[in-house]
Amino acid sequence: MWDSAVTHSFEAAKRALDDLIALERQDQAVHRFANALCDALRDGKKVLACGNGGSMAEAMHFAEELTGRFQSSRTPYPAIAISDPAHLTCTANDFGFEQVFARMVEALGSEGDMLVALSTSGNSPNVLKALEAARNKGMTVVGLLGGDGGHALPNCHLAVVVPSNDPARVQELHLLIIHAAIGAVERALGH
Repeated sequence: MWDSAVTHSFEAAKRALDDLIALERQDQAVHRFANALCDALRDGKKVLACGNGGSMAEAMHFAEELTGRFQSSRTPYPAIAISDPAHLTCTANDFGFEQVFARMVEALGSEGDMLVALSTSGNSPNVLKALEAARNKGMTVVGLLGGDGGHALPNCHLAVVVPSNDPARVQELHLLIIHAAIGAVERALGH
């Protein structure tokens, strides 16, 4: 049983990775994400990141590697994952769960900042509200999405879509994309 699950996982990941590589060759989406991230940080802007469940964990991982370190010890880059439990529960209670990310974007986002929104479906209502809030603030909106990009896709300035409907495969490749982008930032900006 365990072997078949592992085999299925690797086969699905390989198919999704092959599709992602083909997608990247078409429009260089991962490179455009890395370049936009470099530009924002070089201009002194901050990065906000959000997502639900495993995507929130990846948003936190992304922000941590920008503020802490990835492969090199360098100056920290300004990044915040929207993951504070007090904020999330207060906002959900007072304004509804759809507003948990948008309220923080409204509070902390500024023109020229970047929002990186992770969603395996591209259809999470709270992520969609965050995209709207970020666009209203004049932020650069990046989606790390799955499937066909869902309703989030047309609301992003830039999106990297993992063409899989399997959330686990999408999240695995989102992590690869995050690492590729941060590696590019460290090489470009250095210390």
